[in-house]
Formats: sequence, structure tokens, C-alpha cells
Amino acid sequence: MTTIFYGALVTPTSLTEYRALPHALLAVSRETGDIEWVEDDVPAAQLQDVLARHGVLAEDVDIVELKLGEFLMPGFIDTHIHAPQVPNIGSGQQYELLDWLAHVTFPMESRFSDPDFARQVYTSVIKRTIDYGSTTCCYYGTLHLEGTKVLADVIHKYGQRAFVGKCNMDRNSPDYYVEPSAAASIDATRALISHIRALPPSPGSSEPLVRPILTPRFAISCSHDLLSSLGQLAAEDPALHIQTHISENASEIAFTRELFPPETLPAPPVPLPQVNGLAKSTGKGREAGKGTYAGVYDAFGLLRQNTVLAHAVHLEDEEVEIIKARRAGISHCPTSNFNLRSGCARIGMLLDHGIKVSLGTDVSGGFSPSILTAVQHASMCSKVIAMQSTTPPPPNTRFTDRQLPVATLLYLATMGGAEVCDLQTRIGSLAPGKAFDALVVSVRSDAGNPATWGVDMDLELGVRDGKMSEDAELECFVERFLFCGDDRNVRRVYVQGRFIGGKEFGV
Repeated sequence: MTTIFYGALVTPTSLTEYRALPHALLAVSRETGDIEWVEDDVPAAQLQDVLARHGVLAEDVDIVELKLGEFLMPGFIDTHIHAPQVPNIGSGQQYELLDWLAHVTFPMESRFSDPDFARQVYTSVIKRTIDYGSTTCCYYGTLHLEGTKVLADVIHKYGQRAFVGKCNMDRNSPDYYVEPSAAASIDATRALISHIRALPPSPGSSEPLVRPILTPRFAISCSHDLLSSLGQLAAEDPALHIQTHISENASEIAFTRELFPPETLPAPPVPLPQVNGLAKSTGKGREAGKGTYAGVYDAFGLLRQNTVLAHAVHLEDEEVEIIKARRAGISHCPTSNFNLRSGCARIGMLLDHGIKVSLGTDVSGGFSPSILTAVQHASMCSKVIAMQSTTPPPPNTRFTDRQLPVATLLYLATMGGAEVCDLQTRIGSLAPGKAFDALVVSVRSDAGNPATWGVDMDLELGVRDGKMSEDAELECFVERFLFCGDDRNVRRVYVQGRFIGGKEFGV
């Protein structure tokens, strides 16, 4: 059995280009939830002939025909969100990072020691992120094992794709919210990994939708012993993803350096390769990387191709080379970085260095669970960087000190997230063989969002004069959605072929 989508389709192809296909035909297997095939341009008069050529019989197919102003696109991938902080959205605007943690975040997270409280909150949280169009999320839980098991269970119930981690934090945390020892933290982490991996796969698929992820909260909250044990756990299991924070705030960076002087760090389990002049010695009396925030994680074997590093606002040149050498990825969280006055990450520079970059909402430092908000603020952040630059962009670069174009923003929200999560062969774009993690988007007036001018109004008012090609018109729809859209414009949300959310869900 097959589900056919007929109408406008948008999918990224690179950091600078995406395909906008006004009359595409896409087939999804109802057995596996994977995309079977895509036809780029099918006139309505040829629809039945094309279906017959693919051996699709009328009785074996459901056809979803999209209206003018609707289009199909890959689901959003939120690579950094704190699920227990959602109740705090909009609170603590007066603080910077460390004070915000102490006065706003830790008191709320401590309440998740109660599994019943956790279930009530997480049920609301997951519904929200799905309805905003996030088909995949990298979730931080709390330090509580049982509460984080509940988070994984709720995500599994609602059918979202996700990585779920229990925060590791055995120091520099309040007495009421800290783990008793590194050993206790590791034991609970192993228990959570076992719990998540025991969840049954999604219907029709052998791959898990919910996966565990190691989550040292940040270096400040972890002792040397804890980071060492996490590194050992990671080395035992190369498929295990890792997520943490890096170089978000100037005070955080200074405290990290104070806690991890170079002489206290072990040599990285895998020596750094020679990349773009990254030498074994910096010429400053220390080994490359040591004395930097990135060097702390690298010393304990926590930087690799499936590591997700949130923020990266104040990276040193040396750290950029280390992250590139380890093939780790960055979660750009511009809403939070503006809101907590952390700064503007130089995303264009990172892209020109070949580093994987994605977007994160970072709730509740970020005040919205929508990747659309992150897209809008990523655009503004890049413009701030461009305006602050006092010299022309460096030669032989495409993104450094320039505003990010729409194609790049779309890529970061979708395929960039897939690459950072090391899932680029499965999600992030709409292509045959990939999982059908997708959104049906509407920029019609009946979506009910007053911020988006309905394209059907253009017809009524004669604005659509036929001079613009359908491809260009669809590109306008995409830009309108990215900069003016919200959850009301997300009509349907699919994960692994299953319809799990959006405004039409349950209607």
C-alpha cells in the first residue's frame, strides 16, 4: 500500500540551493514509512499515466492533493532543546547564563524528581514540539533517571524521532539538584540507555525512533572523574551520540578554564590529526587544544562525528580546527544567545570551515519551541555579524561575515540538523530511500495566521498576474513561511510515514 502526495514540494540540496517543484509526485510506503520514489514534474493530465508506470493501482493508493499555497517539505530538526525547561518559557529575561541557571532553571528542573509531574509536563511539551513541525529533537532531560525515562516513553508514544539524554552533573550545582558522585551518574546513565534501547521500534520499521544520547550538561557541572567515565562509555559504544554545551557565555568559558587547567587534562584517546596547521604544540608551552573549552571535551574523548555542541558563540580559532578535525557538529541557538546576551555565533565562518551546523531552540533560554523562530533569529544574527564587520568578507569564502540566504537557513533547519545528528542518510531531505519525516505547510489565509499574507488573497486581488514562474512563486511561499509562519501554518506532521501532528491532526 502506498500514499501519494501530489503538489508543491520543497527540499534542500546544498547550503546554497534547494529544489522548488510546483507539481511533484512523491510516494510513501505505508509498510515502511520510507519514500519509494519522487517524480519532479507531473502535469495533472499525466497523473494516472505516471502512477501506472510505477505500477500503482487505484485501489492500492491514497492520494493527498495539495492546494495552491500548500507545499511539502522535510520536517524540522531541533538539535538543542531542554524539555523540562518549557514551563519556564518567557521567564528570567533579566539574567545572563549562570545566574539564569541558578535562579530560574535549576529550581524548575529539580521538580522532575516526581515522575507524575514529569509525565504531565512532558506530555504537553512533546505535543507542542511536534505541532511546531519538529520531527526530530535532541532533548536534554534532568539529572533524574525515572523522570528522563518518562520523557523517552512519552516521545515514543507520540511517534516523534528523538535523542534523549539524562543530564550528568556532579558538581557546581545546587545542593538540592546535584548527583552524589560520578559513579552514581554513570550508573543512572547506563540504566537510561538500556531503557531507551528496549523500547519497541516504530510500526513497519526496524530502526528505533527514540535513541539515547550522552549528556554531560556542560564542563562546569562535571568532575574530571565524570568526564573520564563518560569518555570510556562513549568509547565502548561508537554509535552512542553525545550532546553538550560549548563556549556560550564569557563567564562560563572563564570558569571552565579555571576548573580544567591544561596540566590536569589527559592526552586525547585519539591524537589530533594535522589539519590546517593545527600542530601538536601551540608554541605557547602547551599541547594543541589544552587550555580551551573544546580541548576539555577532546581530552576525554567526547568530540566525534556524532557529537552535538550547542552554541559555539565564542570559539577560538584553535577550537574551530579541533571541532572540524573531530567532525563534531554545532547547534546554533540564536534566540537563546540574543535573549541571555551571550553573543552572536559566527555561523558563516564555521560553514566556510566545513563544520556541520544546525539549529536549536534551546528552550527556555530561547523563548520559543519553534525552529521557525530560530530560523528568523539566525538570519538576524548573520546580519548583525555582517553589519559589525569593518572589512570586506575574506576572499574565497561564501558565508563569512555575510547574511545567510534563505537556502542556507532552510538547510540548517533540515539537512544541517540531519548531518549534525549523523542521520543524513535517513532524514533531512525528501529523497527516495529516506524516511518520510515531513511537513505539509500552508501559507493560505485559512491557516489562520494573521502574520502570513494568504496566497489565495493574491488571486482574489489580482496580485498574481502570471508573470512570475511557478517555481519562483513557490520560492516566495517558502520565504513567507520561514519568516512569518508559526504552528498554524503547519497543517500535517509526519514521522517515518505516520501522521502524528499539526493543525489537522485529530480533526
